[in-house]
Amino acid sequence: MTEPTITPLEPMPGDWRRALAVVAHPDDLEYGCSAAIAAWTDEGREVAYLLATRGEAGIDTLAPAECAVLREREQRASAAVVGVKRVEFLDHKDGVVEYGIALRRDIAAAIRRHRPELVITLNHRDTWGGVAWNTPDHVAVGRATLDAAADAGNRWIFPELAERGLEPWDGVRWVAVAGSSTPTHAVDATAGLERAVRSLLEHRTYIEALTDEDPETYARTFLTESAEATGERFGGRPAVAFELFGR
Repeated sequence: MTEPTITPLEPMPGDWRRALAVVAHPDDLEYGCSAAIAAWTDEGREVAYLLATRGEAGIDTLAPAECAVLREREQRASAAVVGVKRVEFLDHKDGVVEYGIALRRDIAAAIRRHRPELVITLNHRDTWGGVAWNTPDHVAVGRATLDAAADAGNRWIFPELAERGLEPWDGVRWVAVAGSSTPTHAVDATAGLERAVRSLLEHRTYIEALTDEDPETYARTFLTESAEATGERFGGRPAVAFELFGR
């Protein structure tokens, strides 16, 4: 029986200076791609985070108002571990984020404000590789981010943004989707993996609500196994995978 062909992952482009990562919740970036972000900030690149919600519906034992404050604090600390200084929240409602004009406008405004060449988001498809159902928030935010990357450069879509001083930005060259079941590119995670573990551990309250496992063991095992599995398609080096869309 013929063994299935494993397609190698290509290195991510390196000719960019600014990136904006757009996701739904605190911890979305830490479950997979923060090792890549650590590597990029080490190289002097600027990475900013934009979160659609504050994750206020994520912990059953905490009321949303209390949870939002805690998870925002954990997210800012988590970002700092991997060299990210700018973290913004849009205040859409956790668990009921709606794909639509309002979300596209908010993300397009952030893209115009930050002027990235690379935009990063999370899996926008209905499932995680056909194995588990994705959440509506991830689907809505990922899909809106793909659309907003184009919206941001069109003067006649959301003209009210220009009236607010946010001029069109047509400089987005790529959108990279983390957590995709059909990745095309990867970043070597060797240098950033330890910081990725520490970054995920900043979400300790959420992790402790999620699992009875020791948080450090949980975080290290999850990220290491994921990076090593990706590395099988990236020259044997631990890696973070992305599905890359060019514009």
